[in-house]
Amino acid sequence: MNGYRTKCRILSLLVIFCNLLWEVSRLAAAERPNILFVFTDDHCTQALSAYGSKINRTPHMDRLAREGMLFRNCFVTNSICGPSRAVILTGKHSHLNGFVHNGNNFDGAQQTFPKLLRQAGYQTAIVGKWHLRSAPTGFDHYEVLIGQGPYYNPPMIRNGQRVQHTGYTTDVITDLALDWLKTERDNSRPFLLMYQHKAPHRNWQPGAKHLTKYDDVTIPEPATLFDDGSGRGRAAQEQEMTIARHLSPHDLKLAPQRGLTVEQREAWDRAYGPKNAAFREAKLEGQDLVRWKYQRYVKDYLRCVDAVDENLGRVLSYLDKSGLADNTVVVYSSDQGWFLGEHGWYDKRWMYEESLRTPLLVRWPAVVQPGSENRDLTSNLDFAQTFLEIAGVPPPADMQGDSLVPLLKGQTPDDWRTSVYYHYYEYPAVHMVRRHYGVRTDRYKLIHFYGLDAWELYDLKQDPDELRNVYADPAYADKVAALKEELTRLRQLYQVPDDREPQRQRRKKAA
Repeated sequence: MNGYRTKCRILSLLVIFCNLLWEVSRLAAAERPNILFVFTDDHCTQALSAYGSKINRTPHMDRLAREGMLFRNCFVTNSICGPSRAVILTGKHSHLNGFVHNGNNFDGAQQTFPKLLRQAGYQTAIVGKWHLRSAPTGFDHYEVLIGQGPYYNPPMIRNGQRVQHTGYTTDVITDLALDWLKTERDNSRPFLLMYQHKAPHRNWQPGAKHLTKYDDVTIPEPATLFDDGSGRGRAAQEQEMTIARHLSPHDLKLAPQRGLTVEQREAWDRAYGPKNAAFREAKLEGQDLVRWKYQRYVKDYLRCVDAVDENLGRVLSYLDKSGLADNTVVVYSSDQGWFLGEHGWYDKRWMYEESLRTPLLVRWPAVVQPGSENRDLTSNLDFAQTFLEIAGVPPPADMQGDSLVPLLKGQTPDDWRTSVYYHYYEYPAVHMVRRHYGVRTDRYKLIHFYGLDAWELYDLKQDPDELRNVYADPAYADKVAALKEELTRLRQLYQVPDDREPQRQRRKKAA
């Protein structure tokens, strides 16, 4: 009997001890900062006024820059929607996380930073665009678009169940994010909320309130709108993403838009009907036609950005009013950059600057100096480890990035990287961008289109628009040799397999 009582006491003490450990862990977790990750699709720095945009204003995004840090040189490892998201979740390059192009299924069983935060006591949620085919894992709550998702009236998957929404998708995603913050969040725990928009992805359908914005202005054209790619190489000339030839009537709103309610369609007809009639009557040709297409395309793109910015303002306002702002790290970024007419193009995929560079704004009260900037070479590969360090969670040794926390505190480590590695895989496919990898330093960029065995080198100081491939210029021979050596080092560091040009894939619809 005494032995039984002793065992009972021991078990009771163990239960009390475990409860105490849980309570201590819960209290410690409650003191950690919340993390709000605001993510858009295809938003380039050229259309963000904190980065000096000459074509639009983004006051709420600018607020994050004004109250936090703006990163000038944040680059992606693979400039396409799904792979970028997989890199961010895992902190690993595409060839290791298994999601190299948009046709893949993300392996949800693998390690991700939301899972690690959840294990450490964070409440985790994702609302909006997922685009990784498999169901989200590592989240206490999710409500995500199905595939790419439409701009209007989106069906979504909420914790495994399909639900239907009516309205403009950018507004709907924000409503859902705010609803989770207000009614479903556990106030005793810190949270990770991934608030992810479809916009401003193709085909750039504006919301009803923005349908006629910019009608009375002419958007400045990029200097390289009529670049023919002759200074680059074969890959740049064989692509299928020109404004002149590859935008569809659906993109240009010359064809009826799908998925609208009767009321929504009437608003569209009022906004675009007279403009389309005037266009058809004008019978434009040559460069005049390209200029018209550019204006139509870029205005719709900017209208979508405006909706995101206004909705971000709603969320920031709630953080202020609820008292959450002081202990919430807000991170704004996009899955990659985008061509807004530079080189006559739209879309992404390339290692060229407009596609490679992504915006990154971080507001962390009492840690990040307001209005600060960073020019170190950073990457979306770094996001997972950054989130973990913010939360006080040790990063796994197999993650391949570097935490940005020292940079956020204004301290660049002596051994910070001096180059970044890039690798794009999706060929042949929509837009026909050749597979390539490369290395970028603060001044130079070396690219290998390995299916063509073609090399390109750009001196970004002398040629910031990347119009002249100097790979064969004898004056750059030493630089080519040094960059090839660095490229080899990076490929070994990141465990990249040997060059392969896989069998031809079936061409897919746009990502």
